Amino acid sequence: MNEAQVSRETGPRTVPTAADLDKDATGFDDSTPLARAVAQQMAAREGAVQDDPVARPSRTRTVVVANQKGGVGKTTTTVNLAVALAQLGQRVLVIDLDPQGNASTALAVEHGRGTPGTYEVLVDGTPLRDVTQPVEEVPNLWLVPATIDLAGAEIELVSVVARESRLRKALDAARLIGEEDTRYDYVLVDCPPSLGLLTLNALVAGAEILIPIQAEYYALEGLGQLLETVEMVRAHLNDKLSLGAFLITMYDSRTKLASGVAREVREHFGPRVLRTMIPRSVRVSEAPSYGQSVLGYDPTSTGALAYLAAARELAVIGQRPPAPQDGGGRG
Repeated sequence: MNEAQVSRETGPRTVPTAADLDKDATGFDDSTPLARAVAQQMAAREGAVQDDPVARPSRTRTVVVANQKGGVGKTTTTVNLAVALAQLGQRVLVIDLDPQGNASTALAVEHGRGTPGTYEVLVDGTPLRDVTQPVEEVPNLWLVPATIDLAGAEIELVSVVARESRLRKALDAARLIGEEDTRYDYVLVDCPPSLGLLTLNALVAGAEILIPIQAEYYALEGLGQLLETVEMVRAHLNDKLSLGAFLITMYDSRTKLASGVAREVREHFGPRVLRTMIPRSVRVSEAPSYGQSVLGYDPTSTGALAYLAAARELAVIGQRPPAPQDGGGRG
């Protein structure tokens, strides 16, 4: 065996850093899909293993998770970000505004017909604290459940004065209850896959909007309509609403399509797009059937670690000045 062969087999090897591994969105070698997949997983693990608490925001952050397209991961994102934020030391309230009640199911909170929840808050004016339930398996996390009755709320609210402000009124009243150390740090609102009155109530009540985008081109269609709705709400109903962040979900680092969509989203929306991307994961899909978040079901999975990293990133974003607003978007 010659010297060159020995040096190749026994010589020092360069260990890649997290910066070297996390290159999917900036031009990672498309000819090595397996290497890209491994890099994505290693970067997620390296970036999310820290579970030290994050600083509490100076005031409650009301984050609306919305996208009128179904199947992009709104509820999955709401539930897992909520659990991750609670694990990071935050007091979190989830408001389930989807009549399907999937967020309530995922957090194992009772939401059968007749259970007081968001329907009573919007239609009857019931105080939020009277319908809020603790999530038993997750300290510092509470939920306002949704029942099937919520499906008729839009029709029942048609003749109600200020019908688009019912949730904001309830939240404003709830914030007056308790002292500073007992307030909620985050209120996450899970919206239905439409731009109807329920989603409008969320946008009027919220301070910022988080938009999950599936890493497929169909998911980009109609995004312009959502952004136009946000601009209209800001202009006429809630001037405090900001376009907070975009989160790329169901990302498959083995495909050029996913990389292309991620690149296009980052080019268009810049720093508003979270650096963390949520990978396609069987564990993420399985967790709701066990009444758990993926962080409870398999806390070491890539999906769980990615949501933990996204939650930490979301918390950091809230500590810096907001980015300039712009309108428009992809049609």
